[in-house]
Amino acid sequence: MESGFEPNMSNSSSMMEKGYGEFGCSHYRRRCKIRAPCCDEIFDCRHCHNESKNSIEVDPLDRHEVPRHDIKRVICSLCDTEQDVQQHCINCGVCMGKYFCSKCNFFDDEVSKNQYHCDECGICRIGGEENFFHCNKCGCCYSKILKNSHNCVERAMHHNCAVCFEFLFDTTKDITVLLCGHTIHLECVKEMERHFQYSCPVCSKSYCDMSRVWERLDREVALTAMPQIYQNKMVWILCNDCGENSEVNFHILAHKCLKCSSYNTRQTRGGVASCSSDIAEKVR
Repeated sequence: MESGFEPNMSNSSSMMEKGYGEFGCSHYRRRCKIRAPCCDEIFDCRHCHNESKNSIEVDPLDRHEVPRHDIKRVICSLCDTEQDVQQHCINCGVCMGKYFCSKCNFFDDEVSKNQYHCDECGICRIGGEENFFHCNKCGCCYSKILKNSHNCVERAMHHNCAVCFEFLFDTTKDITVLLCGHTIHLECVKEMERHFQYSCPVCSKSYCDMSRVWERLDREVALTAMPQIYQNKMVWILCNDCGENSEVNFHILAHKCLKCSSYNTRQTRGGVASCSSDIAEKVR
């Protein structure tokens, strides 16, 4: 009985590994393709479909995306057999994706991503279920590190990235949660920093510790004397960081919030426009 059982196990294991890592696209390594129900065409994955059907060359009236839950048919990459969505090919028996989610109709051979399905999000996430929690108010999964410290923003990821305008909820790129609670692509934050932009593009609050920059601006303001005509001029400012309104002495460089000492402010009234929005030039 043992000699009859072992070959079956060996054959099964062999079919699980057959073609592993040899098929897929730039988005996923997998051993199947999909038939898009919307246009009845075959693509490596839904992202490949969406990129193709939303390109600049396509007539705007014909552009569209395929919802992941609508995919019903897949094609085995090894034997080209078309079939209903399932993990193993009905013809050759190959595993079409080591990670398989029947709810999302999703296949992926790169299980090192630690994929898991979140019923509240309604989609598959990466990073390991044990490392994330679902925030019902934000309507998305966050790292457990943020469970008791993040600022809730209703449906925080159900919008486009404020920099590149890609929809965040099902993006394949890394995202980060700013101190204000707004979400943005991590690579977009890094791009902002390369251009000396340190405030949230949605609400304008500083997203990192700016205390050293404010100290530098203190020195710059102190060393830059204003002409006699402006020395007693007062203006009203709104602080982007704490939301406080203050009446302060006008200065050509920047205006400091009297409550939190931030220079991330904007002049609201008082005549001559200030240059608080040009703080980035002083950070360089």
